Amino acid sequence: MPEALFAPELPRVDGMRHRRIDLPGLRMHVAEAGTGEPVLLLHGFPQHWWEWRDVAPRLAESYHVICPDLRGAGWTDAPRRGYSRRQFTADLVALLDALGLETVRVLSHDMGSILAFALCMEHPDRVTGHVALSVPPPFPAFSASMLPKMRHLWFQEAIALPGLGPRLLASRSGRLPRYLFSHFTASPLDPAAIEEFVRPLRRADVARAGSAMCRHLVLPELGRLMTGRYRRVGLRTPTLILFSTGETAFTPDIVRASMRNVDAYAEHLQLAFVDGPGHFLADEAPDEVVDRSLAFFAEH
Repeated sequence: MPEALFAPELPRVDGMRHRRIDLPGLRMHVAEAGTGEPVLLLHGFPQHWWEWRDVAPRLAESYHVICPDLRGAGWTDAPRRGYSRRQFTADLVALLDALGLETVRVLSHDMGSILAFALCMEHPDRVTGHVALSVPPPFPAFSASMLPKMRHLWFQEAIALPGLGPRLLASRSGRLPRYLFSHFTASPLDPAAIEEFVRPLRRADVARAGSAMCRHLVLPELGRLMTGRYRRVGLRTPTLILFSTGETAFTPDIVRASMRNVDAYAEHLQLAFVDGPGHFLADEAPDEVVDRSLAFFAEH
């Protein structure tokens, strides 16, 4: 589908093609490139498919890369309801079915990793390998020493508040989203790139969806993690967890402490660190993300 048919206009990435796919109750925008075995790229918050602008073209030299805008983000529909973990996961399964894909590899970041882990655990036959950026696996070992680090995540509660959250996201200045892109990076992202992520949030429906996502996905997920819900499920999918040494909230010591018992719940899980950047690894260190992902996918 020509980019000109999307309103507002899509940012450009050479070689990417675009289309909308009708799913049950949702029309989803998908950006694609390459041919061959599929890799599903799931963006984080407050981003959209364009997070992968420096990653997808290189992966597309070896794979068919599929970069959807998740429900309520970018150029996908933003209905008033459906921002639970269950519905997001159902959207992904419906997307795979619509594309005729039995299995995929997955590269994910941030909230996209929450959904990727859900897909791996609930539909292990659909994912052959998963690379997760900047998010620990869903069975962390909590300790009191981690709590001071969690203060950096105050914005999640603010965004989750009905009324206030959408206003914070949709404000003309984009002050809160811009704060996220400066505070959680080793060095600020290019202002033009930040503007591409802030621009869709100025739409009332997208801002409302971002608030609903925090309220119905992110915060409830924290409760599930703390009560150990996923320890009863386990993780069979071969997984690489990739963190940066420059992370503000999940510093290397916190990550290692939270994953000290991970082998009891995951069959094939690796942890690696990228030296230097912050939370937005695909933006700050795309070559490292691509190289690590290609090496991991070659084995899985």
